[in-house]
Amino acid sequence: MSYVNRPPRGQQRDKPYREALRMELAAAGEDMKKLREIARTHIEKAAAGDMQAIKELADRLDGRPAQMLEHGGPDSEPITKIVREIVYMPPPDEIESIEDMP
Repeated sequence: MSYVNRPPRGQQRDKPYREALRMELAAAGEDMKKLREIARTHIEKAAAGDMQAIKELADRLDGRPAQMLEHGGPDSEPITKIVREIVYMPPPDEIESIEDMP
């Protein structure tokens, strides 16, 4: 597995630090010895009880927890139901024929 320069995707704009890390990792060789050493140190810090290391490791493995979003103001009712409705709109000539019916 080697790291190569890739064009930015979506909102991943110019990130020179990330690119520098990728270049250094690519220069370290295919076995990623330096990266594995960093990962080992990270795991050791988490095992020793470093809360920041534990949090970062959990975020990397499980993903960050979803952020709770509040919709509406303090006096508004919470959203309880969302309804999607498909409405058929007949063409104008069909509407005229319906209106002409007794």
